[in-house]
Amino acid sequence: MTWDFNGEHQDVYLTFDDGPTPGVTPWVLDKLEEAGAKATFFCLGRNVDKYRDIYYQILSSGHSVGNHSYSHLKGFRSSIKRYMDDIHLAGNLIDSKLFRPPYGRIFPGQVNAVLQQYDIIMWDVLSIDYNSGLTGERVLQNVTKNVKPGSIIVFHDSDKACDNLYYALPRTLEFLRENGFNMKSIPSNGLPEVDYSVN
Repeated sequence: MTWDFNGEHQDVYLTFDDGPTPGVTPWVLDKLEEAGAKATFFCLGRNVDKYRDIYYQILSSGHSVGNHSYSHLKGFRSSIKRYMDDIHLAGNLIDSKLFRPPYGRIFPGQVNAVLQQYDIIMWDVLSIDYNSGLTGERVLQNVTKNVKPGSIIVFHDSDKACDNLYYALPRTLEFLRENGFNMKSIPSNGLPEVDYSVN
C-alpha cells in the first residue's frame, strides 16, 4: 500500500475521491488548469456510469484516474468476493491499475486480493474537506501544515465536500505553487518499479 512517494524532488500528488460529480468536478478541472497542475481522480463506478461525459473530460484534460470501487463499499463490512466483485464492476468503466479503498478501510485478505491486479494508493495528507464541522480555513491548514515532497494529498470532488473544497483548493494550489511544488498525477497504468516508498 503506497502512502507517499520518494521525497527527493518537489513533487506532490493531488488526488480527488468519489467523483465524477456534476458542477464540482468540472470546477476542479478548471482550477487545476489555471494552476498548471495535474491530479489523479479516484472515481466511483456508479458515478462514471451516470456521468461519462465528465469522466472523459477528466481524461481529455490530461489527468489520471483510479478505481474507487463501484458503490463505495466498506471493506470492514464486505466479504473478499463481494469487495472484489464491486471493484471489477468499476473496472469495466475505469481504465486504471490504481485502486483506493473507500474510507481507507480494507482487510488484509482484501489487500492481498486487490494487489493481484492493482496498486493500492493511500495518502499521507488528508484535507478532511468532507467534514461539514470544519471550516474551509481548517481544511486548508490540514494540507499546508502537513504537505512535504512526495506527499499524496486527498480532496473530494463531491457535493458533500464542495463548500470546503471551493475555499481550500484554490488556496492550496496557490500555496503549493508559491512553495515550489510540482503538482503531478499518478500514472493510471501503474506505479514505476522504483522511486516510490511504501510505508
